[in-house]
Amino acid sequence: MRSIKQPGAPVAERIQWVEGRGRAFSFTLLAGLPLLEAARRGFAAEGFGGGVLNFRRGALGPFAYVMPALSKTGENAAFYSDTHRPEGVTRTKLGSMTLGMRDGAPFFHCHGLWTEADGKASGGHMLPDETVVAEPFEVEAFGIDGAMFTAEPDPETNFKLFGPVASASTGARTTSRSFALRLRPNQDFAGGIEDFCRAHGIARAKIHGGVGSTIGARFTHGGATEPFATELAITAGTIAAGSSGALEAALDVALVDYTGGIAEGRMVRGDNPVLMTMELVLEVLG
Repeated sequence: MRSIKQPGAPVAERIQWVEGRGRAFSFTLLAGLPLLEAARRGFAAEGFGGGVLNFRRGALGPFAYVMPALSKTGENAAFYSDTHRPEGVTRTKLGSMTLGMRDGAPFFHCHGLWTEADGKASGGHMLPDETVVAEPFEVEAFGIDGAMFTAEPDPETNFKLFGPVASASTGARTTSRSFALRLRPNQDFAGGIEDFCRAHGIARAKIHGGVGSTIGARFTHGGATEPFATELAITAGTIAAGSSGALEAALDVALVDYTGGIAEGRMVRGDNPVLMTMELVLEVLG
């Protein structure tokens, strides 16, 4: 399987996880608010301090983002491009967000695909402090109680990355057993999720959110992304018994690579290793 050497030593625990309780809900991001504050308000209104969300068509402006890029210094296995600030209103096609905490304040990690006002199709990593909701749009959210994604230094990748940590209950109404997860580098995405579910007695689960990166990508439709550095959003994901009776993860994703190539599809199980991180929430269904 493909692998990328990281600057730091790998830790023994390859999946960071916290169990909590969660609930799915939808809300509308309000125009004129920074995207971060609009998302925070939506979760807070339901009693949650954080969680994950997915969206389709939306409108952002002002808007700022970065794309994956090669590392110029060698201090990281890959890095970010210079900041892009397209003029006018950018129309999103899809996206996935993790809402948590960084340096004691709300923060998000958000990847998506979009079309800029000049018609350019692009994608990447949205910047929380420079992105504003231009028109109201609805998102599908999943709040988690008892766990919080918190940005902490990660010696393996030499980045400050979101990972789940236990948190005090906010008393929010919840409906299901849920796990906040972070997959560490150089493990197969589907295989890691399947192994985790087997280890925790989970027979069926749904993925909510989903932000991270893989070392290129291989799709069941036969397509492949060869450039190794990607920014990826999960658009749908389930884990259930396959035809053989064994657990199988069905992972539909969209990504942009460091050359600007865009790809969408279902990932091949066993051939899509994580590059830097993969954050998501598993809702246990059985």
